[in-house]
Formats: sequence, C-alpha cells, structure tokens
Amino acid sequence: MKRDDRLTQDMSKVEVKGIEARYYDILMNILTLGKYPSFIRKALRQTALKEGERVLDMGCGSGRNALLIREMIGESGSYTGLDIGREMIDGFRKRCGGFDNMEILDMHIDSTLAFEEEFDAVLVSFVLHGFVQEKRDTIIENAYRALKKGGVFNIVDYSNFVVDDAPLPVRFAIRKMECPLAEDFIRRDTKEMLSAFGFDSFEEYFHFGGYVRVLRAHKGE
Repeated sequence: MKRDDRLTQDMSKVEVKGIEARYYDILMNILTLGKYPSFIRKALRQTALKEGERVLDMGCGSGRNALLIREMIGESGSYTGLDIGREMIDGFRKRCGGFDNMEILDMHIDSTLAFEEEFDAVLVSFVLHGFVQEKRDTIIENAYRALKKGGVFNIVDYSNFVVDDAPLPVRFAIRKMECPLAEDFIRRDTKEMLSAFGFDSFEEYFHFGGYVRVLRAHKGE
C-alpha cells in the first residue's frame, strides 16, 4: 500500500499523558463496558507464554498486563517493558518494582533498539496502530532482531477489515475516538507487513466480533 503523506505522527493518540494516563486502566474498563480485564487475560493466554521465558513488551504501559505476564513466565522468566510516558513508568514501578525479574526501560520503540536475539517472545499491545507506517516498520524490525530464532512476536491490536462495512459503534470508535493512523493500520494487511521482515507461521485469535485480534508471528529457526 502506498504511503499516505496526509498522515503524520503528531496525529497519534498512542502516547497517553496526564490525567488520562493516571486513570488509564479505569478508562479502559469503562470504554469496554467492563470487558477489558477478562479480554486481556484471555488474549495474553493466547500468546502461549511459558514458564522461564524472556519477554520484551514494547509500549508496556502501567504494569497491569505485566503482572498477568509474570503469572505465565513465573520467577524463572524475565520481563522487560519499554515505555516513555512518565505516568506509565511511575505506575509500572509502583505495581512491579518489588519483583527482581521485572524491569521497565525509558525507550522509544520506534527508534532502532540494541537488543539482538535476547528474547523468547515480544509483545506489543494496542500500540502498533498508533504509528505511521515507516515507524511501524522500525518497530517490527526491532521485534525481529530482539527475538531468538524460533521466537514469537505477539501483536494485540485491531484486525484488518473494511471500516465502512463495520457496525456503527465500531465505525464511531475508529473514526471519532481513535486517530487517523488507526484506520490506516486496519486497512493494511498486517501479516504481509510482518512477512516483509521474515516472520511466518502466523496464528490468529479474534475478539470483539472479529475487530480485535491476537496475531502471533514466528521468527524462523
């Protein structure tokens, strides 16, 4: 798909700040009519993380999801979260600071990262859609490079569909509550996007009527 020069990164709503960041988890519960906690727990189970694995979470947020991941990887695993929001980092440290196998780093995930074949799994949850395509490509490349051979990139985000054909509440959410970058992401073939960087053997699990997806992409042995 051609680049849309009308889309710029300053249109993004992916970086949450201020009062919205401080009450982000509560807002997610309200916006999903209370369904978010059960959804994210189920979605994380579908990533099939295992005891002892090393996990990189790109755009990790307040630590709510990190604690669920820790339940899966246990004390023998390790968790590294990346975020740049001050409120999110503070929230993460309050929730997860007592665990020796969990850390958060103040890093931009859309800049080239130095990780090289260090992680069994990489996760990005409701973040990828908030970037222009050039930056999405950088994030995907970072994930590929950070993964060990045989590792899995797990994307929890919108699936690919025709927004005009979606029910009114979905169209409203995408076009009024989200930024224009979200619809651009939805229109693109995410699996094709990942294949360009060497990912294959896709698995996908759908939620919220098929409009949200857990997409798992493998890095070849």
